[in-house]
Amino acid sequence: MTRYSTPGKAYLSSDEIRPLAARSDVMGLWMVAHCWGVIALALALFALWPSPLTFVLAVTLIGSRQLGLAILMHEAAHLALFKSRALNEFAGEWLCGRPIMAELHAYRHYHLTHHRFTQTDKDPDLSLSAKFPTSHASLKRKFMRDLTGQTGVKLFIAQITTAIRLAGDHEAMDAAKTDAAQAFKSTELFKSLATFFVVILIMGLIGEWWWGLAFWALPYLTWFQFVLRVRNIAEHGATETSQDPFQNVRTTQAGWIARTFVAPYWVNYHLEHHMIMHVPCWKLPKMHDVLVAKGLGARMNIAPSYRAAMVEAGWRST
Repeated sequence: MTRYSTPGKAYLSSDEIRPLAARSDVMGLWMVAHCWGVIALALALFALWPSPLTFVLAVTLIGSRQLGLAILMHEAAHLALFKSRALNEFAGEWLCGRPIMAELHAYRHYHLTHHRFTQTDKDPDLSLSAKFPTSHASLKRKFMRDLTGQTGVKLFIAQITTAIRLAGDHEAMDAAKTDAAQAFKSTELFKSLATFFVVILIMGLIGEWWWGLAFWALPYLTWFQFVLRVRNIAEHGATETSQDPFQNVRTTQAGWIARTFVAPYWVNYHLEHHMIMHVPCWKLPKMHDVLVAKGLGARMNIAPSYRAAMVEAGWRST
């Protein structure tokens, strides 16, 4: 970890950073259990009161928790999900990453490069943010492709095609890790695919045969892709392509509705995360308060809502 990838060291002392960076096995267990618990409750909601409304609500809740699993895998990539390294690696890989067809180690390899070179020409995520701001029509097309499953199906086919093409070629597999991780993909696709279908099978055994397709595959192909795009845009879209840690990233304020459906597990505190990337997500609000108390609030790129962040990226305000 370099100073370049930890800009917060210029503003916070080691004594201030140490308690913020302290990890907890209890909190790690709670967050993983909470994420899967919300998924279970969404299924129960539909089982108890089946209707088009509860179906849509279950799909959006589960899609948001699939993003939640991605966020918790992201925590594990920073060794911040659990204090125990063994628990961190197991939960990040098998309870968070594989069920959404992601791979912890490939993601970690790419993501730490993103932190080291944020919003520079060496940032592997620059292609995601450089296209913004864009037009309202372009954003609308992107969102519609996500919500109708076109994006999800396209990425799913690309994953399978890449895995078959690279099968057995370990050097090529290693070279492909950066691109694969960028969209929460996995170079070891068939392990992840098997885990993905185990979740589908379990849901089908719990309820009707079609539950797994409706409540795991469908959210993955639709709402998960939509909120993943919204998250990516809010974090770095239409920000400075510079090394200024207060302007090359964005924190987005989120109320309970946004936290439920779009931004679970404090993912909206992205500027704070980039300041010191190994601070656990549940301590980022405290870190935000510390930075503001130091008089740094006026320098921070903060959007008042996700809608406001999308407006900055090109969504027309009405």
